[in-house]
Amino acid sequence: MISTFLDSLQFEKRSSSHTITAYKTDLEQFSKYLILQYEVSQPETATAAMMRSWIVSLMEAKLSPVSVNRKIASLRAFYGYLRKRNLIEKDPTKTLSALKTRKKLPVYVEEKSMELLFETDLFQQDFSGFRDLIIMELLYGSGIRLSEMIGLTLSDVDLPGKTIRVLGKRAKERLIPLSSMLINLLTRYLTERAPEEDTDALILTDSGKAAYPVFIQRTVKKYLSAVTTLSQKSPHVLRHTYATHLLNRGADLNAIKELLGHATLAATQMYTHNSIEKLKKTHQQAHPKA
Repeated sequence: MISTFLDSLQFEKRSSSHTITAYKTDLEQFSKYLILQYEVSQPETATAAMMRSWIVSLMEAKLSPVSVNRKIASLRAFYGYLRKRNLIEKDPTKTLSALKTRKKLPVYVEEKSMELLFETDLFQQDFSGFRDLIIMELLYGSGIRLSEMIGLTLSDVDLPGKTIRVLGKRAKERLIPLSSMLINLLTRYLTERAPEEDTDALILTDSGKAAYPVFIQRTVKKYLSAVTTLSQKSPHVLRHTYATHLLNRGADLNAIKELLGHATLAATQMYTHNSIEKLKKTHQQAHPKA
């Protein structure tokens, strides 16, 4: 059942490889627990009590609430899949509650630091340097996810329309507008990109192959390290930076939600906390009664 569920994630929902690997790991761990503690070899017969017992064991093992909640989410996805296909009568995860966690503000790079990044001569004057510039500009200029950047092809770029087509989570497609400056960069990049390459991937490595996640992550970390002391220097930080800067400059929250490809507004609202913190600092610095 688990392998069928994972296949549905890959081929029907088009989930990322990271998500599929995480679900696979969690469900295999739960399956082993069922065998060892209850001698139950079929996960689909597990009860809510068995699940709560597993969650307690994870907490006793000092697993963080965030990690435990991810495993609960894996159970919900799996048993929800079984219930929709009438493979079980009831979904035992309906009675499970997520653990309380501390809300963390999204980490982002300050505007001045991003301006400094693109104003310096950090990027070499060759194809590799220009490709790196495109990576940084595109992540910061569109807010796309790492997996979405990896999936970009030449046909996804609409230069006349100044947009890119992105395939996000749950195979949801969206169009993202690009600035004239970024369109000019992409135009130049596409002319310098060797036409004989045997891949239609937009972003290429130095050897002409399609870029892969670790390649993008290393590139982002390299350039962000030159302008910020943040401990996190990842593509997702640039996504947070994109959304936070839009909000700080007055963009509508619903518009940001659509640009990011969020399913609900609740996921986008976390960026309002950064704006509130910024307002608090302004108040403390400027108001005589602060």
